[in-house]
Amino acid sequence: MPSAAPVAITSRDNALLVKVRKLAQDATAYRKLGEFWLEGDNLCSACLARGVQPQHCVITEEAWSQPAWRALAERAARVAVVPASLFKSISGLESPAQIGFLVSWAASSAVEPGVRTVVLDRLQDAGNVGTILRSASALGVRQVVALKGTAALWSPKVLRAAMGAHFGLHLVESVDAVVLDQLHVPLLATSSHVSEAVMDVTLPDPCAWVLGHEGQGVDAAILDRCDRLLTIPQPGGEESLNVAAAASICLYESMRQRQAR
Repeated sequence: MPSAAPVAITSRDNALLVKVRKLAQDATAYRKLGEFWLEGDNLCSACLARGVQPQHCVITEEAWSQPAWRALAERAARVAVVPASLFKSISGLESPAQIGFLVSWAASSAVEPGVRTVVLDRLQDAGNVGTILRSASALGVRQVVALKGTAALWSPKVLRAAMGAHFGLHLVESVDAVVLDQLHVPLLATSSHVSEAVMDVTLPDPCAWVLGHEGQGVDAAILDRCDRLLTIPQPGGEESLNVAAAASICLYESMRQRQAR
């Protein structure tokens, strides 16, 4: 149950709504404000399922009147009830949801050594980043390390694409490539210029899969640091795969071999 009675808000200039609006519309605002915004019942439920305590819930009047939605809202420390039109004004979605959580955020710059990891090198597309986080969580990865230049991991778009995967991963972002020395696991990357296929070699476990910029790939200096470069066969003749699709293939093959052993 919330620690205080629900508060009705009717002004778009309310301080809470101003903050939520900033978080919903500015991809990196969470770094300054120390909170991130989860919109929609699916993300809110995923947050709670992982034991994360939301600081604030904003919910529409209509949703508040329904027992199931109210029960979800009351898991937050504080609840604000707003008209649907006001919720729409803070939403970052074309079709706004009816509920959202504000959750505390703190930066983590310390990597965990010796665990299964994905390294993101300057990935730009939030959808790709979120999809990779989702695959990583599903396929047994413990940690994702985003190097400087990668899309903000806790931005609304990445959160939506990851569908709750954030809460099952150790996430480190905006770090220099020097942190790769602290992983203490082999670094693997894909390349179209090598002959060894990812499914034809014994993959080390744990390891760190390095995934690069959508257009430029992995930085050359980082490729030089990798222990092994492997290719994903494409008999259909395509020049390259989407980075999120490539990530899923590599992570699945790692899991398949792990289970086979």
